Amino acid sequence: MIKPRAFVAALAACLGLSLAAPAAYAAPKEKFKVCWTIYAGWMPWEYASAKGIVAKWAAKYNISIDVVQVNDYIESINQYTAGSFDGCSMTNMDALTIPAAGGVDTTALIVGDFSNGNDGVVLKGEGKTLADLKGTPVNLVELSVSHYLLARGLESVGLAERDTKVVNTSDADLVAAFATDGVKAVVTWNPLLAEVAAQPKVTKVFDSSQIPGEIIDLMVVNTQTLADNPDFGKALVGAWYEVMAIMSADTPEGLAARTHMAAASGTDLAGYEAQLAATRMFHTAADAVAFTTSKELPETMKKVAGFSFTHGLLGEGARSAEAIGMSFANEVITGDPAKLKLRFDPTFMQMAADGKL
Repeated sequence: MIKPRAFVAALAACLGLSLAAPAAYAAPKEKFKVCWTIYAGWMPWEYASAKGIVAKWAAKYNISIDVVQVNDYIESINQYTAGSFDGCSMTNMDALTIPAAGGVDTTALIVGDFSNGNDGVVLKGEGKTLADLKGTPVNLVELSVSHYLLARGLESVGLAERDTKVVNTSDADLVAAFATDGVKAVVTWNPLLAEVAAQPKVTKVFDSSQIPGEIIDLMVVNTQTLADNPDFGKALVGAWYEVMAIMSADTPEGLAARTHMAAASGTDLAGYEAQLAATRMFHTAADAVAFTTSKELPETMKKVAGFSFTHGLLGEGARSAEAIGMSFANEVITGDPAKLKLRFDPTFMQMAADGKL
């Protein structure tokens, strides 16, 4: 089952911020650890590890990289933020609101995909629209990308969160809750979204394809670790795009790769390919670079920062949505440049695009 890509405002506090100081990272090393959790766009990491592709690229640079699956998504980010891992798969929002907000300077090394229908809003009744949510309680995982999706959807029809009532519901309980008479609307992600949308007399009134490029899946790494060990970044990026070329190919090898990823994620090939169909994968480094260097990405992250600040996710000391600095290609900076903690750096992806790894 696909794990939630949720973020938790209190996580940084729960960590006690026993964060490794920059000096703890400031040395070249030979052994690295990255973590990932089950989600359609992150299954390539499992394949790259299982098939020895990461090991091959690491050996090219005389290093080793341990690729570790963590069963709980939030725990994986917790461990990365505390310094137990050098890199971790997470969404753009979670990268901002957990490690960056917790003081860990983090670089988005690989921009892998964005949700393009994998997250959606479902309302009971046929022929419904998003505007019909007014006055209706909505069940979702509070302070998650589902919550963000709801806010963006409501905004598109002139409504606000105050026009509904968010009911915090565990992802494990959402499908069962929607089957009861008392629950009229839910927001969730695949494969849960597919389950609720398949129920009779319901309408999917909004999904992430209507805010393309806003829910982004990344592999992030500690900025200081990357600066001190650029070969670590080269190896990860090289392995990733080798897998992208394999899985996107209409060949027996490509089919076998997708079948492998499906099984590893707990579904069948048809189920996994349905999830991929609602995911805009950047199968080439050139596509990822084009997205990462676009003028739209900083504007998207301003929206994410605004939502995060409104919901208290940028830390207790945050006085505005610009409390945390973020950097992008072409020397673009948003937020506080003195507190630069999240960087979208296309350098290594560009190396892959140029065949220089």
